[in-house]
Amino acid sequence: MPSLFHLFSLLPLWLLHGVGAALGWLVFLVSGTYRRRFLQNVHQAGYRFADVRAAVGHAGRMVAELPRMWLRFEPPACEMVRPDPVEQAWARGRGIVFLTPHLGCFELSVQAAARRWSAERGPITILYRPARQAWLAQVMETARNRPGVQAVPTALSGVRQMIKALRRGEAVGLLPDQVPPDGQGLWSPFFGRDAYTMTLAARLVQQTGASVIIARCERKSWGRGYTLYFEELPLPLSDSLETAVLQLNQAMEQTIRQCPSQYLWGYARYKKPRAEQSAAAQVAP
Repeated sequence: MPSLFHLFSLLPLWLLHGVGAALGWLVFLVSGTYRRRFLQNVHQAGYRFADVRAAVGHAGRMVAELPRMWLRFEPPACEMVRPDPVEQAWARGRGIVFLTPHLGCFELSVQAAARRWSAERGPITILYRPARQAWLAQVMETARNRPGVQAVPTALSGVRQMIKALRRGEAVGLLPDQVPPDGQGLWSPFFGRDAYTMTLAARLVQQTGASVIIARCERKSWGRGYTLYFEELPLPLSDSLETAVLQLNQAMEQTIRQCPSQYLWGYARYKKPRAEQSAAAQVAP
């Protein structure tokens, strides 16, 4: 498996995306559990399968492009559109919380932002949970700690480092539609159905006054690269944690609806959280 992973990292993007699209459809056709979850999530959001069928192939493309994103330091072509909200957020001097759902090449979102701003503004801090397989854990450690990106553990120490980074006027990055462990989230509507949603993003903003920037990195066709978009929240985040979490879910919905064909509809967004007690459930000053 490590050799295959390294081989994939050397392939051109157009070939990776072609192989990935085929892989996505193969899994969709073979796995009844995955297919049912995919279709249930699509219908929950009010779409027909015909509206988002391209998302089947994009799920495979996401898997196939990971070796390149993790192991190669020369960046793929990424066009950055409307960076003004980010520049305005930096000017406020209170740090930035970058949020992106499981849409498009979310791995590249933080890498591209770091290449653009980290030399001047400091590294972007992200949470990192090591893989259980030793070879994959080594690969991920190399991938996460890239120039301009600082990976910290999913523990109270990592959360404290995120808070310190924000208070220095730096940035952090999170996937807010990822289901957190039990005790680290709230049940909040997502496309009209309650989903267990992390509170960390909202707590970081509430404690530090940081700006929230929504990022989405869409794949271009035929392996021609990516387009990265940035948006601010339409309204300031509420002081109420429950309301703030709902605001972020609604922001994720709006972002996904701008490119539903590249969202990971097969992700188990409505699953029950795993039982895990972790210090990261708390955000300490």
